[in-house]
Amino acid sequence: SQQGCDPFAQTQRSKLQHRRARINQQINKEMRMRAGAENLFRATSNHKVKETVALELSYVNSNLQLLKEELEELNSSMDVYQNDSESISVPMIPLGLKETKELDLLAPLKDFISEHYGEEGVLFEKEIKELMELRQAMRTPSRNEAGLELLMEYYNQLYFLDSRFFPPTKTLGVFFHWYDSLTGVPSHQRALAFEKGSVLFNLGALHTQIGARQDRASLPGLNQAIDAFQKAAGAFNYLKENFSNAPSLDMSAASLTMLVRLMVAQVQECVFEKMTLLRAQNDFQARLQLAQEAARVEDVYSLVHQTMSQPHVKDYVPFSWTTMVHVKSEHFKALSHYFAAIALCDCPAPSDAELLEQEKAFLQFHVTMPEGPSLRALLQDPEERRKLGKAHLKKAIMKHEEAMRIHGLCKILRKMDILQEVLSFAHKRSLSKYSEIDHEEDFFETGEAPDILPKTHQKPEIKSPNFSQVKVTDLFHRLGPLSVFSAKNNWYPARRVHLMRGENGFGFTLRGDSPVLIAGVIPGGCAAEAGLKEGDYIISVNGKDCKWSKHAEVVQLLKSTGKEGVDIGVITLQGSECPKAVDRKAAVMSSGSGMLKSNKENSRKSLMNSKSASTLLVWSKKSKRSKKSTYSGVPFTAVGDNEAMY
Repeated sequence: SQQGCDPFAQTQRSKLQHRRARINQQINKEMRMRAGAENLFRATSNHKVKETVALELSYVNSNLQLLKEELEELNSSMDVYQNDSESISVPMIPLGLKETKELDLLAPLKDFISEHYGEEGVLFEKEIKELMELRQAMRTPSRNEAGLELLMEYYNQLYFLDSRFFPPTKTLGVFFHWYDSLTGVPSHQRALAFEKGSVLFNLGALHTQIGARQDRASLPGLNQAIDAFQKAAGAFNYLKENFSNAPSLDMSAASLTMLVRLMVAQVQECVFEKMTLLRAQNDFQARLQLAQEAARVEDVYSLVHQTMSQPHVKDYVPFSWTTMVHVKSEHFKALSHYFAAIALCDCPAPSDAELLEQEKAFLQFHVTMPEGPSLRALLQDPEERRKLGKAHLKKAIMKHEEAMRIHGLCKILRKMDILQEVLSFAHKRSLSKYSEIDHEEDFFETGEAPDILPKTHQKPEIKSPNFSQVKVTDLFHRLGPLSVFSAKNNWYPARRVHLMRGENGFGFTLRGDSPVLIAGVIPGGCAAEAGLKEGDYIISVNGKDCKWSKHAEVVQLLKSTGKEGVDIGVITLQGSECPKAVDRKAAVMSSGSGMLKSNKENSRKSLMNSKSASTLLVWSKKSKRSKKSTYSGVPFTAVGDNEAMY
């Protein structure tokens, strides 16, 4: 069976998860105290009691504030997730996993099996324990492919759990508890969709941790980081599009939009780093390209910064993240001007052959045309090139200084030497270039350099999770084919019928596989006498379970009976008492669609008032999962050709 990584192995990361779990528990306790105190405050009319409770509330609130700050500092422990190589890479932002409480499914699932399926729940203890072990393991996934597969496996298993144990009209009565990844605030819901959504969130978070730990000084490391951040963006985007009304802030639409944009920006930054590795940086075109790539990175980080600064988002996004994103947008703007300057100052004026090519590249380089001579004249005149280069450097230096100033405002980032080093290295490089091209006799006022037009040669992709890459078998396979034996279907208690064969056979027609259906009963024949009805499913023949049996197998069992006749076990679905085949087909086809609709159109208010928690977060019908389920979901009416008389 699958294993999570050992949560007690004292790696840096597991210590983090331990501290996170401890803070979550404390936050939980303080929230309970606050709720109690608030209730008392509202209920009492005694002035003295009100004063005491108000004081108590202020203590609790300041404790909560401190705990949230501690959690924010944890969420900013980016260095733990970075790689160990010697080279300097700018830190990336990884997300912590959502924590969850243990869940005991033994009693509720056993009860449901005996009530709904009419089987002995105790016979399914092994499967229930296996499911609980899988859930336990996926709480601490390792930071690699195996960890991702573990989360996927559990997520796919939830698809079967939903079909088997969560009828559209009532809940299982189990609460799923998860802590908010950013604030540590606990939430719980009965809806299985909350469990699915939280696992999906952790899939995205694990991708961010894998992306942040790659050694981006090498090409393979960079490609892996790009892949990981694109998949993280895909997981958060899938969550945003397919789940609505999540009870915790980290899974709200605004928060997920911010996370998708953050991941896209981190991909774009890796693309820039890839360019610096791949290109010989000493030719004019390559430097212009680098300048445009840097401008593109600045562009996407500015968007993330705007998204993080929105009123309902900025309160729970760690300040260190907002600062880091702001620092990066200024830093990359500085780099775009720096590369523009060295393209102009370090490359020789073009030969006649190169001129056309350079002019073409330069035409689409600036946001607005630089003042002064025509492009052609500018490119051919080293003095004009130096002048414009100097203007670009002046802007670069201003932006470097701004990046360093913002970085200094956040005490958590101040502790991050790596970022400090990168910023100060880039700043010094621009300063020394400036003093190198600055002439004492320069009497001209350095003009304002226009900004560089953002452009990238590799657009980030948002890669949706590929659930079918992890094949799972329904743990509760023994309950029978899902097309019939599911939570949404109800059937009358199984009947045992003793059947003798007459001279014209048994007197019924059979159709389909797993389970085989009695499609027609001949009036006055043996089957009719014995009480079999059209629409009955054969679930056993002479005590042998036939729920999964193919058509031919059931026929073989029936044919091999002698004079003593045969015992057949059948069930009748409720609501299927002999409707016409066409209606029945429609019923099977449509019965699944009602429960899959996304709840986006429902307002949150009406949801909060509704008693049934199952509506709070509903799995949308965009679910791509039906493709690869291991059961045959073919409704019996789709198999018309092998109908035969027996």
